[in-house]
Amino acid sequence: MQHLKPERKLAETTTRSGARLTLNEHDGSYAIRLNGQNLMNSACAASELLLGELAVAALPDQATPSVLIGGLGLGFSLQSVLAKTGPAATVHVAELIPQIVDWNREFLTAVNGKLVDDPRVTIFTDDVWNVLTHATRDRYDALLLDIDNGPTAMVQQPNARLYNPKGIRLMLSALKPGGRAAIWSAAPDHAFADRLAQAGFQVKAIPAKLYANAKRHGCTIYIADKV
Repeated sequence: MQHLKPERKLAETTTRSGARLTLNEHDGSYAIRLNGQNLMNSACAASELLLGELAVAALPDQATPSVLIGGLGLGFSLQSVLAKTGPAATVHVAELIPQIVDWNREFLTAVNGKLVDDPRVTIFTDDVWNVLTHATRDRYDALLLDIDNGPTAMVQQPNARLYNPKGIRLMLSALKPGGRAAIWSAAPDHAFADRLAQAGFQVKAIPAKLYANAKRHGCTIYIADKV
């Protein structure tokens, strides 16, 4: 009889809104959960890797690309961006919850935790909204948002503003001409795609799998190119 390995809770914190956020490990896989519901899991990171890849796909010829990632999570988007950009890249990561940064360093070195201290990386323990608000115009070549559950907020209700017209204008302003925003969404959101297009972005919706051998697509990545 096979013995199932027990799940371990490695750490816990409370978000600003009072929700319980936990880091759990089971049989080599790590999960961050909100009030017991999976937010992200290291066993199904295919869409986060694709998000990073798509965001910087147009940058291989640039010697010193500048990238902003909204949301550190388990670090898979960061892994993908660092793998696809050169040694002179500048990568800013905005992570609202400081404990997630700490957990990466303390518990997740076998996942992507070491990347937090890559010399190309600067971590802002801040809301990506604030980082975008304070960014100079035409600051970034690429912008990735893997915040909450996409346009339908689940963790922090204020995150919804990122996907509204004002948030989209902030993204547009922060991107260089020809720059690209890549946005993770738990489900297709045609109204959001329309808002991106109305702001002046060229928009594509890319169906994505949550894990590599999934039979169907489990989320959507929106690509928004600044003309």
